[in-house]
Amino acid sequence: MTLPFRSCSPFVLFSALILAGCGKEKKEDPSTPPNPAVVLKAHSVTPPLVKALPGFENLEILPLVSSDDKLDQSPSFVFGPQPDGAAILKNPSGDGYVLLTNHEIIRSVSRIYLDKTFKPVKGEYVVDAEGGLWRLCSGTLATPAEHGFGPLFLTAGESDSEGRVHAIDPLGVADKKNGNRTLPALGKASFENALPLPKDSYPNQTVILLTEDEGNGQVTMYVSNSVGDLQNGKLYTLRRTNQDPAEKNMQAGQQYEVEFVEIVNAKTATGAQIAAQQLEKNAIQFARVEDIDYRKGNAANGRELYFAVTGSFDPQRVQWGRIYRLVLDPASPLKGSLSFVAEGYSNPGKSLVNPDNICVTENYVYIQEDGDAPISTPDHDGRIWQYSISTKQLKPMLEMNHRRSEGDFQKKYNPIGHQGISTWEYGAMHDISDLIGVPNTFLVNLQPHTWRDTRFVNADGSAITKDVNIYDNAIGNMGEGGQIVIVRGVPK
Repeated sequence: MTLPFRSCSPFVLFSALILAGCGKEKKEDPSTPPNPAVVLKAHSVTPPLVKALPGFENLEILPLVSSDDKLDQSPSFVFGPQPDGAAILKNPSGDGYVLLTNHEIIRSVSRIYLDKTFKPVKGEYVVDAEGGLWRLCSGTLATPAEHGFGPLFLTAGESDSEGRVHAIDPLGVADKKNGNRTLPALGKASFENALPLPKDSYPNQTVILLTEDEGNGQVTMYVSNSVGDLQNGKLYTLRRTNQDPAEKNMQAGQQYEVEFVEIVNAKTATGAQIAAQQLEKNAIQFARVEDIDYRKGNAANGRELYFAVTGSFDPQRVQWGRIYRLVLDPASPLKGSLSFVAEGYSNPGKSLVNPDNICVTENYVYIQEDGDAPISTPDHDGRIWQYSISTKQLKPMLEMNHRRSEGDFQKKYNPIGHQGISTWEYGAMHDISDLIGVPNTFLVNLQPHTWRDTRFVNADGSAITKDVNIYDNAIGNMGEGGQIVIVRGVPK
């Protein structure tokens, strides 16, 4: 999610037409079929803006694309600011790949075509600020192989209580000003993500988890008894079975029984009316629910979800953030148990700082920080942490590389002269290993908020992003640069 310096969240990918997962040490997954056509290397003129931390020195970081790059087949295309949620799939019209990226602050979605070697060659916008309507944060690619329907890019509208979820054809015509591709049956809220569960987790049903990035944010669930039906299902909200709505009343090491209760008339209700029902039904009030993802590996794992709560300045709310584990009942998605597996407030500023995006593999949860608006000053720049599901160990893996002592670097990547710690944040992290045939390989979106340039203004071509002064505190971040890097050697 994005404030003066913020953004939101992640997403999921799968094989052939899909993606999944995340990882750790340099141990390659032998189950990934090799693809000799793919040649992973640095394609961007921008150096990697992130670095590996001790214990993860074997990671290989390669810059894929940035706002400074000119793509051969579309030299006027500008990769816009705040790359957040994303999706990637094989190009059915060729032998390459198609990459969609949310650009949160300019409410847009870019589409980049990569050739068979994984080199970006062409870019365009399929949604601009006029069609996006709200800030677009995390996103999820639904596919027939993984979810039983699609391909369809579900991208969530944040920044307004009346926000909705867009359903974008990743391969369709670039109808970028079309704001009529939303899904009212999924409700209205300041959404962070809309995550469909794997088709085998609940056969013959469509189950979608939605998260709300508000100070009293909710977790909701859309359920239809028809696969791929996004119009006629019911919407439910998460609460404890004892109906205690206070997040701070849940303690470490404890497990709480939860249920999803129906929101009536959700398809036609306003966001305010839905929020009123949630209060009436004693839904859990989370301190800004951000990204959500499910564990990979099998149908049962698909019912094990992890979501990030960023935290709040409000002393009555959780501060510094938490990572929750939600396990759904095999017989019904409307029942389950809730606990939290990591938090930042017991060691404030030194452990997790405002977790935002999240990426879950079979064995690990990868947690991306959004620490540019913390409770107080942290002791490190933005990190990606690795949480081991089996050992429960939490380790810092990557960190933003600000290079503050290098004058020329600062002149280019920090022209506004912001001297704060943790002023950059992460967007989506996603596993592309099976898709491209290279084991333990991920894409990571980076949002270097202090990197601004007039050349990046109006990247989407809309009237809304046209008149921007990069030094303006209110709208200057519409002129930010962004980057996507390839990270190899990440354990899954």
